[in-house]
Amino acid sequence: MTDHPPRLLPWTGTEGKPCYLITDDHDGPVSRLADVAESVQLGAGGQLLAHAREILPDAPPGELRFLAECLTQALDDVLRVAQSRGRRLEGLE
Repeated sequence: MTDHPPRLLPWTGTEGKPCYLITDDHDGPVSRLADVAESVQLGAGGQLLAHAREILPDAPPGELRFLAECLTQALDDVLRVAQSRGRRLEGLE
């Protein structure tokens, strides 16, 4: 049994349920894959936010709805990453 709390992974499982990794190997293949996925999600969120700032002043309603849907998904991803990282930081105390 591991002494470390489970890591919340940056993706969901079936039916949108959270996925966790239980391991003592923080440099294992699933941990590395999760690190890459988090990096991609954070980068995509930043790019989407920059795009939103550019188009918001003149965007038609249809584009605004699509943008809101994309921003909602990006925010969901970023919050999951933040929650996962916060849990790992708590384990360092």
